[in-house]
Amino acid sequence: MVHLSASLWWLCTLSTIAPGWTQQTPHPTSRSPPQNSFLKFRLAGYPRKHNEGRIEVFYNQEWGTICDDDFTMENAHILCRHLGFTEATGWTHSAKYGKGIGRIWLDNVICTGSEKSIEECKSRGWGNSDCTHEEDAGVVCKDERIPGYVEPNTIETEQRQLEEIRLRSVIASAKNRLPINEGILEIKYRDTWEQVCDVGWTQKNSHVVCGMMGFPSDKKYNKNFYKSSPKQDPQQKDPKTNNRLYLDKQKPSFRVHSVKCSGTEVHLSLCPFEFYKVNSSSSCSDGGPVVVSCVIGPVFAAQTAAQTAIKKKKVVQREEILRLKGGSRPGEGRVEVLKNGQWGTVCDDRWDLQAASVVCRELGFGSAKEALTGARMGQGMGPIHMNEVRCTGEEQSLFDCQYKNITQEDCKHSEDAAVKCNIPYMGYDKTVSMEQSGE
Repeated sequence: MVHLSASLWWLCTLSTIAPGWTQQTPHPTSRSPPQNSFLKFRLAGYPRKHNEGRIEVFYNQEWGTICDDDFTMENAHILCRHLGFTEATGWTHSAKYGKGIGRIWLDNVICTGSEKSIEECKSRGWGNSDCTHEEDAGVVCKDERIPGYVEPNTIETEQRQLEEIRLRSVIASAKNRLPINEGILEIKYRDTWEQVCDVGWTQKNSHVVCGMMGFPSDKKYNKNFYKSSPKQDPQQKDPKTNNRLYLDKQKPSFRVHSVKCSGTEVHLSLCPFEFYKVNSSSSCSDGGPVVVSCVIGPVFAAQTAAQTAIKKKKVVQREEILRLKGGSRPGEGRVEVLKNGQWGTVCDDRWDLQAASVVCRELGFGSAKEALTGARMGQGMGPIHMNEVRCTGEEQSLFDCQYKNITQEDCKHSEDAAVKCNIPYMGYDKTVSMEQSGE
């Protein structure tokens, strides 16, 4: 998309209501900014202007989105005032500005327009949602600031969020092999793919990337293969040299540097990082593009005899076993554990992305993209073995996390916890399409 057309695009939206938009006349409520002590708000997504975007809320030390179910113009007015604008001119549904990450904090929000804060509106409660990020709501605010507005509650995230990443394989024999688990890390910036500088890059950063791509962990790779080439004699023919990738043949376009993940993040956007200034001539002068190599989980790769033996050994050492039930595709389902010879579920009290990611990685998937509560994947049967699970994200197993042993009176199966894990791209959509065209 040519960004030069942004102004024309905005003018068009003033005269016609685009698909996915609901617009009404301005609401005549007070223009004083809503007061709250612990909530923060920001606009995110692309393409957008500074006064529009996916609405995100910072609650309980975590950013999340709002579902578009029952969303109204009254909701948009209050949210725009939270952001320091006088009122809303429209709102969007179905993730018009792209899908968010992390929690969906609010669902079925119903405001009358007289509320001072979005938390005063009716809803299902914080963190209680049956939506996916495909239903993330957005707002379009009037480009007019509230007089005297001081609190910088609007956090510009177009330059702080990495909406999409990929591993680009450069090995000819692996380009058509799925899943792609090794390659140059690239981030999507507007309509182009750009690279990340490897100066200061750590194994913890790679661990986060692999989790996003659907892999349980990272692994070492042949660094010599990715080194830049010295100047060679054209007459020299060295098989080892010919097999090496010389990155200086392709001039990288660097966008991100100084990534510093702790290793427990579920998304690279949650890590500290810096963007290069556009057309910076000194971009990554002392380094090259980041290369990441990931371990393929057993669900997506045939296990070796050694891996099978290790897995059997672990089962003998640890009686509890973990599984997902009730999901419609790999990497999602109700969390169930085998304890004392009996399968049971996990209660959703304090269930979050850290605990969900431990489950996902333990089962051979990537990090969690959703930690589901309220028996979203159906109610289980039998005992509820665990409650108030608290993980740091560094644990190798869910049983390494802190948790409470509970009785049936403490939790009901209507509170069974579930997960949706990141899984590697396997090209299933293309397979289905080819089979249909063959018919």
